[in-house]
Amino acid sequence: MLSDPALRPGWPATLRWGPVELHPLRRADAAEWSRVRLANEEWLTRWEPSSAQSWAQRHTPTAYRAVRRRVLQRARIGLCLPFVIRVDGRLAGQVTLDNVVRGALRSGNVGYWVDSAVAGRGMASLAVALVCDHAFGPVGLHRIQADIRPENGPSQRLVERLGFRREGLFRRYLDIDGDWRDHYTYALLAEDLPGGVLGRRLARGDG
Repeated sequence: MLSDPALRPGWPATLRWGPVELHPLRRADAAEWSRVRLANEEWLTRWEPSSAQSWAQRHTPTAYRAVRRRVLQRARIGLCLPFVIRVDGRLAGQVTLDNVVRGALRSGNVGYWVDSAVAGRGMASLAVALVCDHAFGPVGLHRIQADIRPENGPSQRLVERLGFRREGLFRRYLDIDGDWRDHYTYALLAEDLPGGVLGRRLARGDG
């Protein structure tokens, strides 16, 4: 599928800092992605979209290849930037800037998941900071939104530490884990952090 590079500035890209590398989803990642997702069922299920399929059915290498095709099609026309997170070379999650809108809004939504084996080490925070700085820089966005369930305190603290501000509550906003769930909406603007999101994280001593 061909597309105009002008529709997708800043993509494809590889981003790095310390032990973290972000890169586009690769065909060769299928088996590793499946293994990590299957091992993290209990850790991730309550935050994932509802599905009629079982966790095992949704996380085979074949399922990965189907997901990869869909997200890369969206990436080629500038609607999302999907990254795999690697920590010390190992696949450890994903972070995606999705629902990218150009024109007067120039906005996108950020979401992520990480392997429980790296949780609490600041790797997700580092990955989100890298994506935000890339979005405000080469991608040319002005606003990044993060929608987080009220029950997900760690994710709320993560975005707050990076400078996001809570702007409101979306009632029964997304169909997650079998029901319509409320979400807090957080946002970060390009001018909020002149020194960059990663700069704020490092200044706070988070990595």
